Amino acid sequence: MAVSLLVYVEIKAQNTHFTTVGSIEFEKTINMYATIKKQINKDNESYMQQAYDQFKKTQPQFKKLKSTLYFSGNKTMFKPDAEENSQNGFFGSAQTTQNNTVLTDLATGTFVDQKKVFEETFLVKDSVRNINWKITDETRDIAGYTCRRANAIVLDSIYVVAFYTDEIAVSGGPESFTGLPGMILGVALPHENITWFATKVNEVTIDPKNLNPPTKGKPVNNKQLRTTLQAALKDWGDYAKESFKALLL
Repeated sequence: MAVSLLVYVEIKAQNTHFTTVGSIEFEKTINMYATIKKQINKDNESYMQQAYDQFKKTQPQFKKLKSTLYFSGNKTMFKPDAEENSQNGFFGSAQTTQNNTVLTDLATGTFVDQKKVFEETFLVKDSVRNINWKITDETRDIAGYTCRRANAIVLDSIYVVAFYTDEIAVSGGPESFTGLPGMILGVALPHENITWFATKVNEVTIDPKNLNPPTKGKPVNNKQLRTTLQAALKDWGDYAKESFKALLL
């Protein structure tokens, strides 16, 4: 019986096709009603509640933004849709936009992130974020791939749920989410009301130009960016906390 099982596993492994190059189309979804409602407090409710009620009458609950992740070997490039990237969020909210173009080199453990922060662009170069993932037995189908769930905490307080597939043998993912034994096809930030899910995987040859790192922006590392944001947001009150997390994500 043990020999038969071993033969079955070996045959299954031989017949499994592992993808190492291609592109993935992602859709970021933001629950706008929940996001805006969290911004209402006793200091601003006189006008924010009215703005929120009007928004619910005229706008859909979910805002959707598209992006593409190119991957080849040990490199990935996450690129938001150029047109949607130019859209402003509600009241300029960093949570409701998609302004990061991220080249990740998994071989060297480094990344280059062209990050739009309000009216300024930064070019962040640093080591890939070390995420302490906890892999579970839960699975779900995403874009035709069976994906396994993993959970983590990033930036000390943001709860992350990710779904990855080992059929794509690249340890990448959307934005700066990496570090699982396969490609991340789904990310959910339940308490931030945001998700990224793959809608289509294209197994195609990638133009090398799509894996060139971004070059425009003020050069900084993670620590320098954090210091700059803390100084810029110091007078923003409670709103600063949510913006700070979104801009560092």
